[in-house]
Amino acid sequence: MEKLGGERKAVQDTLIRYACEIGWTYIKPEEAQRLRGGNTGMILKDIFTSQMAKLNSEFIDNLMIEELIKKIERLPARIEGNMQSWEYLKGLKPIFVPTEKRERNVMFMDEEIKNNTFHITDEFVFTNGTKTNRYDVVFIINGVPVFFVETKSVAKFFGKSANRESIISEALEQIRRYHSETPEMMTLLQLTTVTNIIHFLYAATWCTDSKSIFNWKLENQAKTYEELVKGFFDKRRLVEIILKYILFTRKDDVLQKVVLRPHQMRAVRKITGRAAHKTKHRALIWHTQGSGKTYTMIVAAERILENPVFNNPTVILLVDRNELETQMFNNLIASGYDQRELEERTAQTKKHLMELLRNDTRGLIISMIHKFENMPKDINTRKNVFVLVDEAHRTTGGDLGNYLMGALPNATYIGFTGTPIDKKGKGSGTFITFGRDDEPQGYLDKYSISESINDGTTVKLHYSLAPNELLPDKEVLEKEFFNLASLQGVSDIEALNKVLEKAVNLRNMLKNKERIKKVTDFVVEHYKKFVEPMGYKAFLVAVDREACALYKKELDKLLPKKDSEVVISPAHNDNELLSQFHYSAEKEKEIRKAFTKPDKDPKILIVTEKLLTGFDAPILYCMYLDKPMRDHVLLQAIARVNRPYEDNEGRKKPSGFVLDFVGIFDKLEKALAFDHSDIEGVVNDIEVLKHRFEELIKIAKKEYFKITDNKARDKAVEALLDYFRNEEIRKTFFDFYKEVSTIYEILSPDAFLRPFMEDYERLTRMFKILKEAYEPGIEIDKEFTRKTAKLVQGHTKSGKIKADLEIYEIDGDTIKKLEDSNKSDTERIFNLLRSIESAVHSEFKQNPYLISIGQRAETLSILFQQRQKDTKETLEELKGIVEEINQAKKEQADKNMPKDIFTIYWVLRNENVKNPEEIAQEMNSVLEKYPHWKSSEEYERKFRQELYKIFTDYKIDIKQAVPLAVKIIKILKETEK
Repeated sequence: MEKLGGERKAVQDTLIRYACEIGWTYIKPEEAQRLRGGNTGMILKDIFTSQMAKLNSEFIDNLMIEELIKKIERLPARIEGNMQSWEYLKGLKPIFVPTEKRERNVMFMDEEIKNNTFHITDEFVFTNGTKTNRYDVVFIINGVPVFFVETKSVAKFFGKSANRESIISEALEQIRRYHSETPEMMTLLQLTTVTNIIHFLYAATWCTDSKSIFNWKLENQAKTYEELVKGFFDKRRLVEIILKYILFTRKDDVLQKVVLRPHQMRAVRKITGRAAHKTKHRALIWHTQGSGKTYTMIVAAERILENPVFNNPTVILLVDRNELETQMFNNLIASGYDQRELEERTAQTKKHLMELLRNDTRGLIISMIHKFENMPKDINTRKNVFVLVDEAHRTTGGDLGNYLMGALPNATYIGFTGTPIDKKGKGSGTFITFGRDDEPQGYLDKYSISESINDGTTVKLHYSLAPNELLPDKEVLEKEFFNLASLQGVSDIEALNKVLEKAVNLRNMLKNKERIKKVTDFVVEHYKKFVEPMGYKAFLVAVDREACALYKKELDKLLPKKDSEVVISPAHNDNELLSQFHYSAEKEKEIRKAFTKPDKDPKILIVTEKLLTGFDAPILYCMYLDKPMRDHVLLQAIARVNRPYEDNEGRKKPSGFVLDFVGIFDKLEKALAFDHSDIEGVVNDIEVLKHRFEELIKIAKKEYFKITDNKARDKAVEALLDYFRNEEIRKTFFDFYKEVSTIYEILSPDAFLRPFMEDYERLTRMFKILKEAYEPGIEIDKEFTRKTAKLVQGHTKSGKIKADLEIYEIDGDTIKKLEDSNKSDTERIFNLLRSIESAVHSEFKQNPYLISIGQRAETLSILFQQRQKDTKETLEELKGIVEEINQAKKEQADKNMPKDIFTIYWVLRNENVKNPEEIAQEMNSVLEKYPHWKSSEEYERKFRQELYKIFTDYKIDIKQAVPLAVKIIKILKETEK
């Protein structure tokens, strides 16, 4: 059933008004419906025809335009069709021109904004003959719907929290329904926005998980709804997003869609601006690990290559590892590049790279940095050469950087890094190479760790030190690791490994067989207690390849062999212990892929170098760190656990976690030698969460427990329900409980929690009662974290945690059962509301008249929550509704009417229409005449006309007839949803 709400006036109409103020033209829903030829059409045909003729005047005619409309309205109703419609919008799809006997690409959208038309409409109803959906607001460019907005009320009724997660959760449910029920419409639509004024979020269509919905932000830090709407729907910006910032990629042979985030779009614009700069030819982009750096590089390269300003340029994508080169290659193929052409443009050898540069190759070139070794000076002196350098903090140091810049002296160099400039590097190295044109910070664009966490791009990280008896000797760690000048600012894991090879005492300590056994015991117990119950996976990072093998041997004694796997690089002289892990590329790919899946093994990956950069596994939650690391290498490694993840139940990964067996985080200032502002919030001691949990419990006792203290059970529930009738107070409590339960999920089953368990259980009961009372119909189990759900299902000191708000079957004994109970009137109100809601949702398909009854109960609930009706009045009216349901069921049985006819009768009867039974019976023949009216737009129109005719025959005034017809049709159609 459709909920009552206040979304239209405050959100929807305001959005339309702001859009019109910046040049969009509003079309009324009925006019838009006419232009697209009814609710089965998508293209506004007259506008589309006019614009195609204007933009393609050299060759197109009306017959060809009609063919185009048929083609795009019949694209495959899945993501592949969505990609094809996007290719049409970009002007990449051809049509055959008979007069020229050849195909020509059709321009659908002109980057010259004044040549396009921009329309906006609302209440956009689309039906495919089986299902019908209504889109709140739709944006249309040149007659093609490209964007829709899902508006939400500022304050949701029935206590829906107005926080970001609640808005996303509800909006996603509807957006998923649009994709499943009317995929034909979603095939054309490229983007969506979700807004309730407080939040302004956007996403690409065909991306229906919460991590694909992003906060919209502007460079000027706009905050108001007006600024955000006008900034996002700026005509030039929206065209730019559609044409330039959407990517279709393939991952594991599955087509996926990506729209860039605000920080990525901002960086691309800055990069193209720097590329065109007359005097500045260096730049450094710091976008923290996990924020989509690779896609930013790819799109920036595309923008430079396709811009005529750069006069057929060369763009070199430069990486420093085989696996990163492969990753870049695969990302480019996934983004639509031709594989054969890419192979020709990927430098296979130093000689091949030399040929590409000497032959003045234009377009894209991919290479690894080491292939520039001994490259001749001035091999290419053109100015329109642009080198985009991945992992710039380590790629261009020393001789390799000199060879690169000597070979391409006039090129522009754009460095990308996932880690900030370390303190040692200020004024040297990366700063001098890339940041010198952007002093004092050295960044052309920056997306910090704290920004990333705030946007939900990455999650927070927490750490804990292992017990002292498992840590290596502190003096040895200081001497052979922290005090080494050669390790300050270390940015390459291979350089780190070379230092560790010389740290004989430290390595021997870490690989001591007795210690490895003890660490393994600890890891297994920790994983089983803390990580596995959350549904996540782990890395065990060992000091070297031999240690990886030794840990695997010990893990297999305690866990099934399939639970863990080793991923290391092979070496020619490996002994038998290491040779067993010489996997083929295909086998390693299988392991990596399986690890990312929640229902597949392995659960623990044992690594030392591989997978510590470039490996993206959102399900990875815990890193058992048994390898000394610092600075860039440490930041890159721990960032493996910072990816957001959401399971099929809607539960989200609360954070990432690092368990330190070395003692690195005991010396955090030495381990991460960066400016404090750059790494603010990167990783926090788990003890911080314990202090916060204790603080929250104290707040609960002071603010919330007093509501029910010293009250009998019935009075306690009454007090709770009455206190939280105010939505803002309730929302604050829900947010409060969310924070408490998230920390509990991370900490449990830590012994620290024992003194607080009774209080946490009490909070959980309060939350459960309120959710069940004020948000009927939700699946309450999904509201809990995994460990809390387990707690709820078990037994506690105070008894089994269960719903205190009983659901009664609606029948002749309902009121008597309620009155015989010892419940308070407030509790009885919510018992009845839940019981009515349950009856309506379980029976409305068989008894459609229940829908109108349910809507009245919902309205009554709202008035009660807003204190517009008192307790006694509300209770009596709810009793009346129960009696009405019983009376309706009795009448339906006595009159023996078909369900739809009885529903019409019941609506007319309750609206005090004379002769309701006669009128309803007259409709019987009409329903028999149009049995498919609910799924056919044409038949629905005829059904409505017959309804009006009967109303006219019975002398019902037109002012009453129209809303009556709308109400009847809406209720009857609800049964099809």
